[in-house]
Amino acid sequence: MYQAQGYAAQSSSGHLEPFTFARRDLRENDLLIDILYCGVCHSDLHTARGEWDGTVYANGTLYPAIPGHEIVGRVRSLGSAVNGFRIGDLVAVGTMVDSCRSCTNCKRGLEQFCQQGATWTYNAPDRVTGENTYGGYSNLIVVRQEFVLPVSHPESQLAAVAPLLCAGITMWSPLRHWNAGPGKRAGIVGIGGLGHMGIKLAHALGAHVVAFTTSEGKRHDAFALGADEVVLSTNSGEMAKQAGSLDLIINSVAVPHDLDPYLSLLSLDGTMALVGVPAESHPSPTATNLIFGRRSLAGSLVGGIPETQDLLDFSAEHAILADIETIPIDRIEDAFGRMARSDVKYRFVIDMQSLNHTGGA
Repeated sequence: MYQAQGYAAQSSSGHLEPFTFARRDLRENDLLIDILYCGVCHSDLHTARGEWDGTVYANGTLYPAIPGHEIVGRVRSLGSAVNGFRIGDLVAVGTMVDSCRSCTNCKRGLEQFCQQGATWTYNAPDRVTGENTYGGYSNLIVVRQEFVLPVSHPESQLAAVAPLLCAGITMWSPLRHWNAGPGKRAGIVGIGGLGHMGIKLAHALGAHVVAFTTSEGKRHDAFALGADEVVLSTNSGEMAKQAGSLDLIINSVAVPHDLDPYLSLLSLDGTMALVGVPAESHPSPTATNLIFGRRSLAGSLVGGIPETQDLLDFSAEHAILADIETIPIDRIEDAFGRMARSDVKYRFVIDMQSLNHTGGA
């Protein structure tokens, strides 16, 4: 066993505090990874506060809960059967650490849709022992090799690479699935941790990008991120100009809202993919908005391991990084509060070296 240090929530208060725990011994296919950086995701906040109990988590949040699934680190040790990795390699771990690897979806490289249930990086039962998984708000992690991803970005960029493992892949997967690229018009709803990555990636893929925001103050930011047009969604005139024009909309907003104004912006056979997970359901959209236009309302969940590797490689080739604010671990409570208020541009990332200077060391 490996003694590990981290920050955990002990109850649905969501308050995170230093926590000492054990990581399992290496199995033959495992890597031991020293965590260098971990992004801060809204999923972390929802989990720590038990806000997804009974919805995303059928059995609720298990405490103590250690969040974190945007992980970049360095390989410290290898299991006896590991191949393709060396000690010292820079690697990443995203939202999953295992799956059945044998069902139809896993064989397609869509492990997030594992028919037996993916093993999430935190708050999920280990497939061997049944013990609860602990995430990346910690100094080290043990992960099966098939769920470890090589990183080719320069080491100086690793903090800004971390959010690619959830925010980035959450947007990349639907962009690729619905073939965003040259000649296509892609809408990105919400300019936050997910949305800002969606704008960057859609632009790099060659799509015409239309960003939607409720904040006039984000208009300039959206253009700077790569948007070709920016629409204030509370302005009916600006929305009307986009009617019937978009091939794909990726809606990253994670609070319940009226979907009909966006569905009416889709072209014939257009699709709106929901990637934000609200604590309560959206109001039901009007059927005529879908029927008269053969439009589709869909959902998308992070991404499989092959497409996550594709994202990392594409991002390294095109110098795509998240816009981040790096924090020490002892500022995580402040970060949660600011994130809930959308007071960050656009992702917090924890420097795990800061564990050496807190009560978690």
